[in-house]
Amino acid sequence: MKPHTGPHLGPRAWVLLLAAVFALCQLAEVTGRDTPDSKNYVSYALALGGAGERRAAAETVDWACAGEASAAERAQRVDVVRFHAPSPAGRVFADCWDSELRRVERRLEAGQTDGHIVPFVGPRLRAIFEVRPGYPVFLLPFVTVLGVTWGVWLASVLVTVAGGVLVFRVLRTVSVPVPLALTGQALYFVLPVGTTAMRPMTEGLLLALTLTALWGCALALTGRGRAGTALVAGALLALYAVKHSQALFLGVCLAGAGAAVALWRRRHGRPAGRGVTVIAAAGCAAVAGTLLLVRLLRYPSEAESVQDLLTSHYTHPDRVHPWREFLHLEWDFWVEWLRRQLTAPLFLAALAAGARGARRRPAFGVFLLAAAGTGILTQAAHPDITIGGDRLIVLAWLLPVVGVPLLLEPLVRRGAAVPAQGTPRAVGITR
Repeated sequence: MKPHTGPHLGPRAWVLLLAAVFALCQLAEVTGRDTPDSKNYVSYALALGGAGERRAAAETVDWACAGEASAAERAQRVDVVRFHAPSPAGRVFADCWDSELRRVERRLEAGQTDGHIVPFVGPRLRAIFEVRPGYPVFLLPFVTVLGVTWGVWLASVLVTVAGGVLVFRVLRTVSVPVPLALTGQALYFVLPVGTTAMRPMTEGLLLALTLTALWGCALALTGRGRAGTALVAGALLALYAVKHSQALFLGVCLAGAGAAVALWRRRHGRPAGRGVTVIAAAGCAAVAGTLLLVRLLRYPSEAESVQDLLTSHYTHPDRVHPWREFLHLEWDFWVEWLRRQLTAPLFLAALAAGARGARRRPAFGVFLLAAAGTGILTQAAHPDITIGGDRLIVLAWLLPVVGVPLLLEPLVRRGAAVPAQGTPRAVGITR
């Protein structure tokens, strides 16, 4: 008679448990994760909900300054000299509130009242955020029902949890055992991916939508072409609304990955496969559609984006030869970036491990490299070494998040006495 060991948690329960633990951990910092760009997105969401400019400004500034005050209070508590001094929270909040609202009021009086975004920044920079309605639309129901503080926090938690769950689904689709799929979900939460996705910026949505497209690629490669195509196309369409440059980059990378896989298969006497062809076609359509819509809707051009970079958000005069200076900066940036990575090579080691794991599913691995490669393209398009936390390159972390569980797969399968039952079939992804 076998001893009773109690109930065992199924895969769904483990997925939910990991998500719940992550969400509870995020209560440690409800405010204070914002960046200067966050105010533009939050005020955009409030304006979409019907708030006037001054109300949207007041609610956004109240949220941002509360985070700044909270951070100042926490810093003083552990200051070796001033930890016994009175809390600076009130003073920091008042100074922040007065400074931000005075700046907004000056711009409103100067006639900067167009668009949906409160004029925290100048018109040229504001125009760049105006063409990114996707994240403000995502925030809208949360800030409407819960207010700015808890609405932004919950929206960030849910989009980050969604990213982790998508990692699990991607890995299960390519026949990775449940423990390793859960490992991928955990890696998403604990690596810089989770930290970046929790910021009130577009990155959380970009990661989740890119993973949705990657899941679609996995489905298409395993014979479920219709569902896979729908996910890839839907993700690319949504990415356009969130940040159209990411739709362009992912479209380019997926088209290139599809062409590479098709060419490799044909050289070895095999058909390209309908799934690969459809993914490549969707990527090409995303590239063409993005470029066309950007021109038709008169979005800020690539030259405008370069001027924004080289003039530090238009605080200096425009450059006369922006592209030549941009290429100069690009070279210097990557030299310095590599030097810094070599002094603390966790990221490079993680990329190498992820790439090694991707080789276990060659066709899928090419599309994984393509999705992660959009992080490199995003960073290359904005070579600003002062932006900390690897925020721009964060999509490259998808390679180790998904690739490391693939790398560990032989160890788990060798250690299993009985093969897992009900493992989904992987058709056409091993060769």
